[in-house]
Amino acid sequence: MPALTRDIARRYLFGKKSTNSINIITGISIFGISIGTAALILILSVFNGFESLLSGMFNAFNPDIKVIPAEGKYFTIEDDQLLALKAIPGVTAVAKTIEEIALFEYKGVQELGKIKGIDETFLDVTPLDTLLVSGQYRRSANGQLLKYGYVGLGIKNKLGININDKLSSLTIYMPSKSKKMLGAKEFNSQTVYPAGVFSVKSDSDYQYVLTSTAVVEQLLEQPKQSSALEIKASGKDEKAIIAKIAAILGPDVTIKNRYQQDESFLKVMQIEKWISFLITGLTMLLIAFNLLGALWMIVLDKQKDISVLKALGFNNADVKTLFTNLGLLITAIGILIGFVLALIFYFLQKKYGLIGVPQGFMMDSYPVQLRLTDFFIVTFVVFVIGWLASLIPANKAAHSLSFLRVK
Repeated sequence: MPALTRDIARRYLFGKKSTNSINIITGISIFGISIGTAALILILSVFNGFESLLSGMFNAFNPDIKVIPAEGKYFTIEDDQLLALKAIPGVTAVAKTIEEIALFEYKGVQELGKIKGIDETFLDVTPLDTLLVSGQYRRSANGQLLKYGYVGLGIKNKLGININDKLSSLTIYMPSKSKKMLGAKEFNSQTVYPAGVFSVKSDSDYQYVLTSTAVVEQLLEQPKQSSALEIKASGKDEKAIIAKIAAILGPDVTIKNRYQQDESFLKVMQIEKWISFLITGLTMLLIAFNLLGALWMIVLDKQKDISVLKALGFNNADVKTLFTNLGLLITAIGILIGFVLALIFYFLQKKYGLIGVPQGFMMDSYPVQLRLTDFFIVTFVVFVIGWLASLIPANKAAHSLSFLRVK
């Protein structure tokens, strides 16, 4: 019986109707489902594109694993702990960093930002040299960083820094923590020479100036202190590496992977993504009224056929299944057409950037990225909506009181 109801449903959809208006309404319902399906896929693909774009930007500046103090801003890493961390299988490099808010001054122009002290192994964790848009990464003969500064592109523009000007230095100010005496300086200061400008195309460009840990330690008056350990890990079992790090450093630290370092931002992106999906899904309920109307017209058109089927042995459940299958068939056709439309628009957007973004953004057009899971989610949602829209006319057909009239 199920196979028979599917065959009859196909005949009802593609067969001749008593009036042409039924065909028009059915076509409109298929078109509406197609547009709604394509919209759902494209909304998810745009959010996927933004998520991948921004995650890539964060990943360019974030390490694979970051260790920060559980309380306070700084902590001390002993040499034996550092050696133990480097000996963990899968850990390829460990860098100590220290950062703090500071005031920068260049040729009389001042700007607040973050100063980040990096050691000689930082380059092995984060490829700063590949992020430079001008200048170069410099080391002294013994491998220690000199008093060079590497400024974010945004900071460079705000301060008007010219890295080709070898005589002009960047002065860094930080409040002094020493016991105050009458006439003592209220600020510590250090000068560095801008050697390069980096860009990761994120807020970091407008916040950070990188220099050696020695410079920042002198500003903070806290030698051998660190804000974080930045770790590069090549092992596949990230959880095992994190567990070993926790065993070495104890409970006084917090360990974060790449996702957790920007977890709050990425969670907001996910919430926005699924709220947008939900809103578009609700509009699909309105579109489903076209499907309901089309099925209702077909039920009215096939009253005599329903009577014949009941006379041949169909019960109410069989008739209900028949028209439910008809609704799902219309929904399936709409989904397939919607997928085709979404794919066409996706490739056009990727190649030609049909829909652009306002000037001043880091991209010229909206980024898009398709994921296979999104197709399954959209298929499920649209099928459920199509099934719900089919229930009312299917119930009407099942309880029809029409009878076959024999002349």
